[in-house]
Amino acid sequence: MSFGIPFTPPEASSIAGSVDLLFYTLLAFTALLGVFLTSLVIFYAVKYRAGSSADRTGERARSLPLEVTWTVASLLIAFVIFGWGAALFMRREHPPLEALEIAGLGKQWMWEFRHPGGQREINELHVPVGKAVIVSLASQDVIHSFFVPAFRVKQDAVPGRTTHVWFIASEPGRYRLFCAQYCGTQHSEMGGFVTAMPPEAYAAWLGNQGQGETLVADGEKLFGALGCSGCHGNSSKVRAPDLTGIFGRPVALDNQQTVIADDRYLRDSILNPKKEIAAGYEPVMPSFDGLVDEGEMQMLLAYLKSLSARDTTKSEAIH
Repeated sequence: MSFGIPFTPPEASSIAGSVDLLFYTLLAFTALLGVFLTSLVIFYAVKYRAGSSADRTGERARSLPLEVTWTVASLLIAFVIFGWGAALFMRREHPPLEALEIAGLGKQWMWEFRHPGGQREINELHVPVGKAVIVSLASQDVIHSFFVPAFRVKQDAVPGRTTHVWFIASEPGRYRLFCAQYCGTQHSEMGGFVTAMPPEAYAAWLGNQGQGETLVADGEKLFGALGCSGCHGNSSKVRAPDLTGIFGRPVALDNQQTVIADDRYLRDSILNPKKEIAAGYEPVMPSFDGLVDEGEMQMLLAYLKSLSARDTTKSEAIH
């Protein structure tokens, strides 16, 4: 009798089967090894129990070939398991191109999601089946963790950082979403559902939600409201770096080092601009730490990334 509790959650993503295969292989290997070692312990405990007639006069015997064999075998098994897990990890770290990116914000005690078209959801996330989806995660307060058991994906949302998790839903359905990191008194209530829909149904759902302000549009407005365009705009009299096409490109620093303008670099440049100063520029930019919350940071990052997308489109049109 299952009492309504399934032994395992359903496999509803492209990676779920691979994760389960590794898990059950480890479980079977551990069980077999445990049974073997337990049997040896019981056998020798019975054989050499107090009062038994077992011969204890013999010298201890050592077999070098046997010791080398089990040591090498253990090492090979460890390398196989490590390589298998590393391959799954690297697959998890490299989402397909043209994936659908959705912004996710964790806060005590709810999940807020924002689709590219501006549609917003609270504790609900609708995604299309068969298409790669990246959830860009941020936290407004403490560490949260985005966990969908049916997809076999889990990723922490860390304050002051942008993290990412991606998946391809393989089966339509409604799947539980949990926060898997204790985050306060109402941690157990911080959950929701991920609804995987056929692509046409997902498109219809988006249309029914109406159009809202996109992250990029809100980021552009915030960029102007904070006065950023006064220095980084084309007509600015202040000499500041041009942000067009900045995301994903190398940036030379005044300390002779070079970094890639990724999420981490852009975030640090906004909150702690004197940490990494672009070569050839004076450290005159003020810090926006305490002035920009995580939701607004997601808007600014989306806008800065869009400048690179526009630059790429322009270059393709020229060529």
